[in-house]
Amino acid sequence: MSQTQETSRFQTTLLRPRLPDGESSWAFVVLPREASEQLPRRGRTSVDGRLNGRPFRARLEPDGQLSHWLRLDSDLLQAAGAAIGDVVTLEIAPVAQEPEPDVPADLAAALAAAPAARSVWDATTTIARLDWIHWIESAKQAKTRAKRVADACAMLGEGKKRVCCFDQSGYYSKAFRAPEMAG
Repeated sequence: MSQTQETSRFQTTLLRPRLPDGESSWAFVVLPREASEQLPRRGRTSVDGRLNGRPFRARLEPDGQLSHWLRLDSDLLQAAGAAIGDVVTLEIAPVAQEPEPDVPADLAAALAAAPAARSVWDATTTIARLDWIHWIESAKQAKTRAKRVADACAMLGEGKKRVCCFDQSGYYSKAFRAPEMAG
C-alpha cells in the first residue's frame, strides 16, 4: 500500500448496483466522508487498497456528495472471500503518483488529427489529462460526448491545459453520483 498519505480503514457493506439487466457481477461501496476527506482531491483518485486483507489498486469515482464510491469486480470479491451484502474491511490510501489514464479511442483519434492540441495534451499533467477524460466520459449522450471531444481539442489547441468550468466532484453540477443500490 502507498505510504504517502494516511491509510483509511473502515468497515462497510458491499452493495449491489441497480442495473437494467438485473444481474451484476460487481459490487460497490460509498466511502465514509472521513475516508474521502483523507484523499488529495474530490474528483477521480487512484488508491492502493485492501479488501479483507486482499490487495488491489482502483480508481475512486466522485459521488456528487463530496465523497467517493468504489467499484469492486467479481475477481477481487472472490479473492477476498466476499459477496454482495457482506460487511467487509476496507483499507485505502492514495497512490504515490497517479497512473496515466487510458485515453478513450475517440479522444485519441481527435488528438492525432490535431497536432497543436496533441502538443498541449502531452505537456499537461497526469491529473489534468484525467480531468479532461473525466469531463468527456461524463457526457450522458453520444452527441454531447462528441461535442466535448471537439471542444477539448479546440481548447487544447488554444493552449488551455485544464478543463474550465468543470466540477470534478459533481457536487455543484450533480453530474456524478454513486450507482443506485438494487432493492
